[in-house]
Amino acid sequence: MVGITMDFTDFQVLDEDLSDALLEQYLQAEAIAVDTETMGLLPWRDRLCLVQLCDPQRRGSVVRIAQGQQQAPNLKALMEAASVTKIFHFARFDVAALQHQLAIAVNPIFCTKIASKLARTYTSQHGLKSLVAELEQVELDKTAQSSDWGKASTLSEEQLRYAANDVRYLVDVRLKLIEMLKREGRWQLAQDCFRCIPTFADLDLMHYSNIFEH
Repeated sequence: MVGITMDFTDFQVLDEDLSDALLEQYLQAEAIAVDTETMGLLPWRDRLCLVQLCDPQRRGSVVRIAQGQQQAPNLKALMEAASVTKIFHFARFDVAALQHQLAIAVNPIFCTKIASKLARTYTSQHGLKSLVAELEQVELDKTAQSSDWGKASTLSEEQLRYAANDVRYLVDVRLKLIEMLKREGRWQLAQDCFRCIPTFADLDLMHYSNIFEH
């Protein structure tokens, strides 16, 4: 059963799924930022623990996914809504995690990491911390990045702040990256790359690697 258990600054923390009210609000957005926290980097082994979201009005939420949970109907409705672009940083991983555990086929997608690599060719620094520092002049605290996300009911304030900050700035970052991509004549190429992300997630879940190499 879904229930709001606490507020973390301007973010709501919920159990197992979005509330109906938040789903309705998020479905009105043109784009929404999304991130996940897992127990590791292998979706078939390491379970999904959190899904974080934030819309252009900075209405944020952190959804705690229960151990063994296999569906979240409201999250699925939002992630599969054709009218709402889902913004990730390194979408390939998050899309695979959501597909594997909750049977969610995310679409449409914008990946700020791919966009950064196509637009910001003057740097090799394409991590979220570097991207937000340059485009938003905000220094993200990444000290909680490698921590135990499985203890969802007792997450620390530091963990919740980290989770919230991973989506808080993505909506604005996306708009600035789109401007750069259009200016450099790479916007269409970026969109073509975004459409390939679900296929790469499928390949990852099937343990394929380097299939485009000779």
